[in-house]
Amino acid sequence: MIDFLSYGCIGVGIFFWFWGTFPLLGERSVLFKLHALSVSDTLGSMSITIGLLLQIPREWPLILLALISLAIWNTILGYVLAYCSTAQESHD
Repeated sequence: MIDFLSYGCIGVGIFFWFWGTFPLLGERSVLFKLHALSVSDTLGSMSITIGLLLQIPREWPLILLALISLAIWNTILGYVLAYCSTAQESHD
């Protein structure tokens, strides 16, 4: 059962990784594309990390540190992209 959940989380994470690349092909702004990519990359990476946690629970401190780092740095990246987006609009 744990293997099924683990592989499921890893599969969902890989799905989010690929799903986030599709907005790169669209006609929207670069900042929108980067935002969509960073959100899907964060969700995918966190899902894969949780899947790894289920596979190797003895490494939970290191994997927990990876989850916290992903959440903090990718959230900050999202705020920076949003700020750049609004700063660019106000200068035009």
